[in-house]
Amino acid sequence: MTETIPVHTTKDPGQQARVTVVPASVTPVATTTADGVVLHGVRSGPSPAVTDLAFVIGHGFTLHTGKPFVARVLRRFARHGGVVALDFRGHGRSGGRSTVGGDEVRDLAAGVSLAHDLGYRRVVTVGFSMGASIALRHAALHEPRPAAVAAVSSPSRWWVRETPAMRRVHWLLEQPHGRLAARALGVRLGPPWRSTPESPLEVVHRIAPTPLLIVHGEDDHYFGPAHAVALHRAAGGAAELWLEPRIRHAESAMTPALVDRIATWLDRSTEEGSPR
Repeated sequence: MTETIPVHTTKDPGQQARVTVVPASVTPVATTTADGVVLHGVRSGPSPAVTDLAFVIGHGFTLHTGKPFVARVLRRFARHGGVVALDFRGHGRSGGRSTVGGDEVRDLAAGVSLAHDLGYRRVVTVGFSMGASIALRHAALHEPRPAAVAAVSSPSRWWVRETPAMRRVHWLLEQPHGRLAARALGVRLGPPWRSTPESPLEVVHRIAPTPLLIVHGEDDHYFGPAHAVALHRAAGGAAELWLEPRIRHAESAMTPALVDRIATWLDRSTEEGSPR
C-alpha cells in the first residue's frame, strides 16, 4: 500500500508556501516481546532520515492495525512522523492471548524498542481505549519511558459497568458464550487475571515529568468523561486534559483535525528546548 503524505513545507520569496510530498509505504513488521510473544503490525510515514519523531500507537479492544478505523488514524499520524503500530497479543496477526491490558504493557514496550531500532530519536506513544490504559501504565511503570504519551478514551479503573457498551464487553470477557463471541470478533482471550494489575488511576501520578496528554470525548459511550477528569486529577496537575465536545469513543470517533492536534502537541512537547 502506497500513498502520498506531506513531510515538510517550503516557502520561496514572494511565493505561497507549498508542501513537499513523498511516497509513504505501509510496511509489515514483526517483533518479539520480552516474554516471548511474537507481534505483527505495520510501520509507515517518513523515515528517520526525514524526521526524528515516531508515534507508537496502541489500538483498542477487538481491533487491530488492519481495521479501517485504526488504519485511518495511522495514515493521519503518518502525516506528522514515523508510525509503528503492532497488533496487541491475541489480536489480529499477533500471537499469544489477550489479557485485556494487563501484560500488553510489554507489547507497547516492544513497539517503542522497534521504533528506536529503526532509528527514530523521539518516540512517543498514543493509545486508544484499552490501548490508552496500556500507554498510561507503560509510561508509569516501564523503562525506558517514551518521550511523551497521549491517552485517548482511557478508562481510569477496571471493572467498569456503568454503560451498556461496557456491560456488553464484560459479557464477552466473563461468559462462556461471550468468550466464543470474542473469538468470532478476532480476539483470542487468555484466562482471567490471577492478580489485578495496577489501574491507570493508581499509577498515572508516576508518569511525570514525561509530558502527558489526556483526551476524552464528552459523548464517550464506553467511559464517561469523569474517567478523564479523575486521571487528570490523579496526575497532580502534571498532565494536560482535553474534553472534546461531540466526540464519542476512541479510533472510530477521531477526526483528522483532532489527530492533527494530538500529533502537533506530542511533537511540540518533545522538541529541543520545550518547557515541558
